[in-house]
Amino acid sequence: MLAERVETSLIDVARASDHFIGRFTAMACPCEVLVETRDESLARRVAQIAAQCAWRVESKFSRYRKDNIVHRINTANGAAVTVDEETANLLDFADALTRISGGRFDITSGVLRRAWTFDGGDRVPSPATIDELRQYVGWDKVRWSRPELQMQPQMQIDFGGIGKEYAVDAAARLIEEEMGEVSCVVNFGGDVVVRHPRKDGSPWRVGIEAAAAPGSALGIIGLRQGGLATSGDSRRFVFAHGQRYSHILDALTGWPVTGAVRSITVAAGTCTQAGALSTLAFLKGAQARSFLEDHGARFWLQ
Repeated sequence: MLAERVETSLIDVARASDHFIGRFTAMACPCEVLVETRDESLARRVAQIAAQCAWRVESKFSRYRKDNIVHRINTANGAAVTVDEETANLLDFADALTRISGGRFDITSGVLRRAWTFDGGDRVPSPATIDELRQYVGWDKVRWSRPELQMQPQMQIDFGGIGKEYAVDAAARLIEEEMGEVSCVVNFGGDVVVRHPRKDGSPWRVGIEAAAAPGSALGIIGLRQGGLATSGDSRRFVFAHGQRYSHILDALTGWPVTGAVRSITVAAGTCTQAGALSTLAFLKGAQARSFLEDHGARFWLQ
């Protein structure tokens, strides 16, 4: 009970015209849930469900913890690890994205973060450093036979490229399971999902952040149902020698994607789908637009 009270104290709920906004922090980003209701207790419960879901996903899949399945996989030293169903589903999804991207998306590429620090500074690693780390990158070096995963020693996985969007959809689904049909917006660091329109049938108004001016909106779109996700370099990058390096790395080279736009926002049926499309498009570099058009996506490039 004490832990539950502490978690609840980290959630702020405030009235905003005809809805409430619940705010908290998870996965190193600001999160919020907009709930169309005049019942503050209902809004608090919805926010609590979303927050606890986000914290659970973060706790289970963060590569920074030493008490979860990711740590167990990353420290297995070549031994096979049997994973639970939820982890297996994420591994299957990551496997599919790797195949679709031709290997440019790869959850084993997280080891490259040892060389790259996307903090807005000017530090660029040497080609030799990247080449040294690339020997530990490659989903083709992994044996994945559900539910067993076996990696070579010193290889690691990182769910950072898909975890936040997954958490958004999981939170929205859990809200509906526990509370029924609630008109709300779940927004974790700009990754958004809406499962129902507003009570009068109108869409929720969701802003697309301007890449050139983080914190301001490029435009407003209406969402009655579906997800929205953005991939880009507006907040995480390296700037050196007149060049901006995006935090989205091409796993085949170990270097940031070249020829890409600043930001890609995609709307899709779920936040997970939107995130996958925006990331895969970004990895296409200059071919991002044609990739999204070929997939019939609703998108915004900056």
